[in-house]
Amino acid sequence: MFPLELVRLTALMERTSGIPEVTIGLIDGPVATQHADLAGEHLHEIPGKNGATCSQANSTACLHGTFVAGILSAKRDSLAPAICPNCTLLLRPIFARDDSGRDPMPSATPVELAAAIIACVDAGARVINLSLGLAQPSTKEERALEEALDHAVRHGVIVVAAAGNQGTVGSSAITRHPWVIPVVACDLRGRPTNESNLGSSIARHGLSAPGESVTSLSSESQSLTLGGTSVAVPFVTGAIALLWSEFPTAPAAQIKLAVTRTTTLRRASVAPPLLDAETAYQILSTANARRRLA
Repeated sequence: MFPLELVRLTALMERTSGIPEVTIGLIDGPVATQHADLAGEHLHEIPGKNGATCSQANSTACLHGTFVAGILSAKRDSLAPAICPNCTLLLRPIFARDDSGRDPMPSATPVELAAAIIACVDAGARVINLSLGLAQPSTKEERALEEALDHAVRHGVIVVAAAGNQGTVGSSAITRHPWVIPVVACDLRGRPTNESNLGSSIARHGLSAPGESVTSLSSESQSLTLGGTSVAVPFVTGAIALLWSEFPTAPAAQIKLAVTRTTTLRRASVAPPLLDAETAYQILSTANARRRLA
């Protein structure tokens, strides 16, 4: 089964390619913005200490940022999933250039991440994609991150974050926050991959999404195939962006509830349910019809 079909995104993508008024904050590495398969007119930079465009195309940071951007904002005729190319993608680079090419999931300190989240919220993002992990966490720094996530709550900005690829049971300062949707990578049969972090808080308010054999854009060549929780996150982010494009007046809490309520009662588990974009659409469609009748 193909990744988009696994999470029932195909029908929603046939309804809409997204709208520019729905803005996604991409906190990641720099992006090869001149890539022929990216919907370049909808990419905008939020200035940071690292440039939003790639200075070295083969760096880990550039490969990672371009790959995730391709899942969200590639043109629909490309080899990438190209979930919401007509939404606005705000590029907030956070990873420094890394020549090693060994780390499949870059990380940022809590303070760096907190500043990037606040910048995206203040620039008008409606949903933020965090395909990253935390480096050098400390109680003091994690408090700054919690305050940044609370800032997103107050402004109605949904935050979607990678659960992590250490294959452990537990959580982080990101995935523990009740407003964040943590995402676990699953294989093409919908089962969590061995590398994905799991946990009770992740299962309680998170989702699983495709994180195996996903093809998207490379910064140098036309395509690249990768896996992991970083790869899974933009499937959830993209689904949220498309749902908001179809229901632009829906409040953030309603969008978040529709996406995460794939089952009414969650069993005691450390693994979250699979994203079901079509069910989320039907929930919002029913709510929208009732609102019109009221």
